[in-house]
Amino acid sequence: MNYQIVDTKEALEAVCLSAREVDTVMLDTEFVRTRTFYPQLGLIQLFDGTTLSLIDPTVIDEMDAFEALLKDTSVLKVLHACGEDLEVFAHVFGAIPVPMMDTQIMAAFLGHGLSTGFAALVNEYLGVELDKSEARTDWLARPLTSKQLEYAAADVHYLLPMFEKLEAAVREAGWWEAAQQESDLIASKRVVTHFPEKAYQDIKGAWQLRPNQLAILKILAQWRLEEALKRDIALNFVFREQN
Repeated sequence: MNYQIVDTKEALEAVCLSAREVDTVMLDTEFVRTRTFYPQLGLIQLFDGTTLSLIDPTVIDEMDAFEALLKDTSVLKVLHACGEDLEVFAHVFGAIPVPMMDTQIMAAFLGHGLSTGFAALVNEYLGVELDKSEARTDWLARPLTSKQLEYAAADVHYLLPMFEKLEAAVREAGWWEAAQQESDLIASKRVVTHFPEKAYQDIKGAWQLRPNQLAILKILAQWRLEEALKRDIALNFVFREQN
């Protein structure tokens, strides 16, 4: 498959301008999240039906053009299992794609499991078996190998024809608007505001504690979340929840 590497502000602006001239674009991200609280964005895949671009946000110092594309309501953004991608967009750009459609949700309206993976759907609808061996790669490392780039490109290259088949089936079944509403709901839930004073509510088993124990937990949970946010490290690397 053909793709281009976008690693300058000027190239990004040209790609995003072209993408804003079509009705629908395919989007995906590759990121790393091992010890950090927030996902670290390593690559953005964008396919407008003609040009497939692999955008390198680690070397582009100005991403306003991409943020504008995310916010452009005239362009439908299509993703698959977009929960973590939305979290990445919200953290890095302060914006999420609108409007958007999640093909995993579309598939669910057609009777597939709620967590049906991209590779399984591509195999079923397109008869293509994807190589997912690079799924756990370090997307912050440079240079990326040809195999890694091919893997990333495939995620949006095959997303387009799969989306077209799903769209036809969903519209025929009368579920298009419902799928759109469900995708919007998923998007709204991924825009998270953190309230450290309420962090104790996310600790498993907190409801079983006595009042004096709960008072201690509130203080510890708040401190843990504040430290994680301040230092950008995963909660369990501040200290483990079980402790």
